[in-house]
Amino acid sequence: MSAVFPTVREVLALDPVRHGAPRVVAGDEGLDRPVRWVHVAEVPDIATLLGGGELVLTTGIGLPGDDAGLRAFIGDLADVGVSGLVVELGRRYVSGVPRVMAAAAERRGLPLVELRRATPFVRITEAVHALIVDAQLTELRATEEIHQRFNDLSVEGADAAEVIRQAAELSGCPVVLENLSRQVLGYDPAGESAELLLDGWEQHSRRIRPAGRTAYDADSGWLVTTVGARGQDWGRLLLRWPASGDVPSAQASEATTGSPTRLTILIERAASTLALGRLIRRDAEGLERQIHRTLLTALLDHSRPVDEVGLRAKALGVVLDRRHLVGVMVRHRVDDPAGEAGPEAGQARLRDLSEAVGQALREAKLTALTSAVDDNSVGALLALPDPAAEERALSAFASALRRVRLDAGAGRPGPGVEPARTASGVDVSRPAPDASRADLVRAGVEAGRAVVDGPRGAGPGAVIVAAGSGVSTLREARRSLVEARQIAEAARRDRRDLPIFRLPHVGLAGLLHLLRDEPRLQTFVERELGALLEYDALHPRERLLDTLRAYLEQGRNKSAGAAAAHLSRPAFYERLARIARILDVDLDSVEASLSLHVALLALEAVRAP
Repeated sequence: MSAVFPTVREVLALDPVRHGAPRVVAGDEGLDRPVRWVHVAEVPDIATLLGGGELVLTTGIGLPGDDAGLRAFIGDLADVGVSGLVVELGRRYVSGVPRVMAAAAERRGLPLVELRRATPFVRITEAVHALIVDAQLTELRATEEIHQRFNDLSVEGADAAEVIRQAAELSGCPVVLENLSRQVLGYDPAGESAELLLDGWEQHSRRIRPAGRTAYDADSGWLVTTVGARGQDWGRLLLRWPASGDVPSAQASEATTGSPTRLTILIERAASTLALGRLIRRDAEGLERQIHRTLLTALLDHSRPVDEVGLRAKALGVVLDRRHLVGVMVRHRVDDPAGEAGPEAGQARLRDLSEAVGQALREAKLTALTSAVDDNSVGALLALPDPAAEERALSAFASALRRVRLDAGAGRPGPGVEPARTASGVDVSRPAPDASRADLVRAGVEAGRAVVDGPRGAGPGAVIVAAGSGVSTLREARRSLVEARQIAEAARRDRRDLPIFRLPHVGLAGLLHLLRDEPRLQTFVERELGALLEYDALHPRERLLDTLRAYLEQGRNKSAGAAAAHLSRPAFYERLARIARILDVDLDSVEASLSLHVALLALEAVRAP
């Protein structure tokens, strides 16, 4: 029964009742029963006319005179479920109700109240009924607020976190959204301890078994509804409401606290909003992947406390505490591949890569947070049992990623393989009918390389896998992720066929790329090459910077440099002399040439997108 009705205790506190000097003589434990209506009765068989929840008022003039009759009268009222019995003294009973009546009421837990002063019953009924009507109006307004709030959230396309927050705010109760595997997708503790709320959640959740799509589990104290639409359920929304009905009200509005009916409406509207939002975003990332992205982004930009990230990841089934953590970044070498244009194509390519990384992690049986972290990269934070498992885990991931992308048909056909095209227009490869066994083996190797690295590591399908240094705490995870991202950027200029790039692989060019945002490096470039850059800006046709690059890249061999620059040797020599004058440097000096060469590499790193 809804808490919108006043309790017997609240009725006894009303002025018309207090005027009668009420005294509870039995059934104290039932004073918190709700009063649905007030009924005046002076006949012994009134129970047949009642439906339960009434507060019965009587003077006793029509009650049985024998003990057995009084016991039966009390028993009938208790059986039908009345809230209480109020007897006015003075007409039938002068000093108090009969002891047998009080004893019978006490046995049945039925509140029995004496009014020791004459009181017009009509005033009591008017006061109670007005209280009920006012409460019902309040309930109606609060319900309308719930509908309006969640309608607005649906229209605005609010994410799951906002829907959960609003549900917790309106109810003043903790709210948890879980998937069908009992992993937490989102929660709001409503001011309580999140650690206590989520501790051992999966085991706790599996013990919550309400009967019905929306129901209250009295044993656990959780109100539960299923989340889904179009016959496809994908989760449960749970709201913790104490069985006593004493809903926490510290954060709840006065108009919304305390009604089970209202909370049922609230949780069902919240579930509907979540289901609608999922349908709207059905072509976008799944909710789990969105949470993965939120947590990885939070680690990279410090947008959430590290402890909260660890707690939410654990609730999602990814334990990061007491683990060896390794940041990994996977990205295409080429940002804008040939044959694709526009943001939609780029998003589709990134989504495909993200799915491939996720599948590779599953095949390699690795636990990780993973999602796209920017427009070009897919990140993963591996959680390993110990540091000794790092190299083995990374190798397993790289091999699985190669297989996944090969199975997806991303490779280019090699010897012994003829091109084929699916109905959707995606290129795949199949063995040519006359292919030899050697051709098939060679084709598999070439296709595998093309899938992950592209032709010579530079094609549109080329993928770079980079890993940062392993760390032992979640607070250090950002360093590993940032290092992996920087290594992946630096490796774009490396054409080696490496399954995984680590910091030692990036070399001088990679080191300079990692330092490209460092002001001191940029100052060094300007100091070494500034005068030459200014000259080229005024004389763009001469391109002396390219002349210097050709000279240094050929090991200061002037003949080879002239050939690389497509200039005659006299013209090349004259340009070198002009460069020496502009920069005021001796190009025959090994130390000076080394400094200029480093400056050129740094300039390329600074200019790189």
